[in-house]
Amino acid sequence: MSVKNQKLGYLPDETPSIGKLLLYALQQVIVMFPATIAVALITGFQVSTTIFASGLATLCFILITKRRIPLYYGSSFAYLSAVSAMAMAEGSAEQIASWQATGILPPELISKAQFGIIMSGFVSIAAGIIVNKFGAEKIEKFLPASITGSVSMVIGLTLAGNAMSDVLGIGNSINGLDVTQGSAVSVAWLVVGLITFISTCLFARYLKGLLSQLPLLLGVGCGVVTAALFYFIGGINLFRSVPAEALAASAWKIGDGSIFALPAFTFPKFSLQALIGIMPIAIATIPESTAHMYQLEIYINDVAKEKGKGKYDMISLLGNNLIGDGLCDMVSGVVGGPAGTNYGENISTMAITRVFSVPVLMVAAIIAMVVACFTPLIKLIYGIPLAVIGGIEVYCFGAIAAQGIAILIDKGVSMFDSKNIAVIALICIVGLGGQYAFGGTIPFFSLNVPCVAGAAIAGIILNLILTIGDKAQG
Repeated sequence: MSVKNQKLGYLPDETPSIGKLLLYALQQVIVMFPATIAVALITGFQVSTTIFASGLATLCFILITKRRIPLYYGSSFAYLSAVSAMAMAEGSAEQIASWQATGILPPELISKAQFGIIMSGFVSIAAGIIVNKFGAEKIEKFLPASITGSVSMVIGLTLAGNAMSDVLGIGNSINGLDVTQGSAVSVAWLVVGLITFISTCLFARYLKGLLSQLPLLLGVGCGVVTAALFYFIGGINLFRSVPAEALAASAWKIGDGSIFALPAFTFPKFSLQALIGIMPIAIATIPESTAHMYQLEIYINDVAKEKGKGKYDMISLLGNNLIGDGLCDMVSGVVGGPAGTNYGENISTMAITRVFSVPVLMVAAIIAMVVACFTPLIKLIYGIPLAVIGGIEVYCFGAIAAQGIAILIDKGVSMFDSKNIAVIALICIVGLGGQYAFGGTIPFFSLNVPCVAGAAIAGIILNLILTIGDKAQG
């Protein structure tokens, strides 16, 4: 491939050379790692199982969608409160105490959560079947760009607190040291985070050729080197270690598991509480997945135009995307992983690097599965300092929000139309207000609704109400 094409990037049906393929894939793995691990740690799912499930589900998604949609499947934050509530309702006092002490859900509770996760897949599959039967234009009546673009913005901006917390580190603790404002540890933490972010921005802006498509990987490298300098020169250790409990429940291992250990697979177990509490949350991922397809179409067609190729009609694949998303929930649920969705972080990485190659994501999925089985690799990637992850999150989460704005612009959403302004205003306030006022779940009568889901549903309802007026005028 010519130097010009290297600069322009890769389309979904293009395959880079082996060396580039591995580098691009590793970059995608590193980008998905923070959120996927965070979901496992917050919910109490096994880390290695969660990583393995994300890779396996991604591989299945790509095969199910006939290698036409470049998306990575990872753990979703939308299910956090539902899984925690189910565990508290179903768990015995001993099980809850064990969870609080070790940070790992007892296998029986994971099995019950798995049932709800598997059943949630049917919601996405049903939505996909409806889209395929009636056409993507029908879904656009319920999910116009004013909603999908706004939901994209909310997804990125609701994660802003996570990014700032990780890049500053205040209130965290690392290797027995508390990160307090003004301390040497906090200074080192912030410097590492800033260098990671700034170097990534500089790499994305000024590098050419192959290196221009690896800014996040190179940015992580700069952050890790900076953290290593603080360790060797100043004695400040920002590198993390995997909790012992996360590696102790392996399904099978060689010797003590220090080299090879299969993830801790569990099997689903019927739970009415999980069915009622977890299954409906899948509704929240439908507008999110729809927004992701709009994002992909915009950026892929930008690359296709520069390369002199025809348009890629990604929106026509929306139904297949939703079906694949639902089947991925089932795949993840069967092996013991959390519920998930396709990842905005990985879309941001593709948009930044202009590498939309489906084979890259297939290799990334395989790398994730391999990493999950080899303990040294788990320790290596998990050991990346949280300050480095924070620097990358500032870039990626902000890019997710920016992609929402790109949807509004690309689809010609009028900001002088009273209906559009009302819908966008409601989605932004409900989504962001729910995140920052109530910690991510909105108290609505006797329910606790995830803020992204609440924002999306509120926007859909208001849009339908205001559309009735349009029809009457027509």
